[in-house]
Amino acid sequence: MAHRKPFIAGNWKMFKTVSEAVKTAEQLVKRIGETDIDVMIAPTYTALVSVSDVIKGTPVSLGAQNLFWEKEGAYTGEISPAMLVSAGCKYVIIGHSERRQYFGETDETVNKKIRAAIQSELIPVFCVGETEKERESELTFSVLDKQLQKGLEGFSSDELETLVMAYEPVWAIGTGKTATRHQAQEVHQYLREKLEESYGNILANSIRILYGGSVKPDNISELMVMDDVDGALVGGASLSSETLSKIVHFKK
Repeated sequence: MAHRKPFIAGNWKMFKTVSEAVKTAEQLVKRIGETDIDVMIAPTYTALVSVSDVIKGTPVSLGAQNLFWEKEGAYTGEISPAMLVSAGCKYVIIGHSERRQYFGETDETVNKKIRAAIQSELIPVFCVGETEKERESELTFSVLDKQLQKGLEGFSSDELETLVMAYEPVWAIGTGKTATRHQAQEVHQYLREKLEESYGNILANSIRILYGGSVKPDNISELMVMDDVDGALVGGASLSSETLSKIVHFKK
């Protein structure tokens, strides 16, 4: 099995003013100290620059929660890849289920955003996942297959070298329900096999696949022992520096 560096990402969603974000980031840096895993936090747009200053030179990297695919123009309310880079971002979350659910994100717009991110040398964290209804109807794999194929359509394996994937079952986000470690492993393994079919085993074995959906300090370790789970995309639990640092310091 390829050695993939664990990656813990915190998605702060629509929480924290600039001063609150700065304070949490300062505490997080202190609590994490030195770590040999990749850590990312994604505050709101308004806090990016201030948080970037706090985490510079630390093991914590900066991510954004979304972007628009055009370089610039008359797109009121949108943010371009170059703007994120200039704010200090290294990563960008793309296709989060909340973007799909509330803001009309489609597989096609996800595809455009991934391309725009890669062209600007941002690392895309590409999210896929099924709803509770889809899982109950045994559609999980066909839903994920479509999201994966359409989201990555037209890419070569070279272009996807930096890509990170996140599997977030929609039924487990903010609900307190978590996929069992075996459910998570089953889906992660399926995604990796699909990547291998399309891009070969070198890329499939190097891409990190994160699990997202009610991840907490008390369930991170059991998820991380699974072969194809390479980290976590953490929502609510990432808002507290204490909780997120405990997740970062998971024991495997």
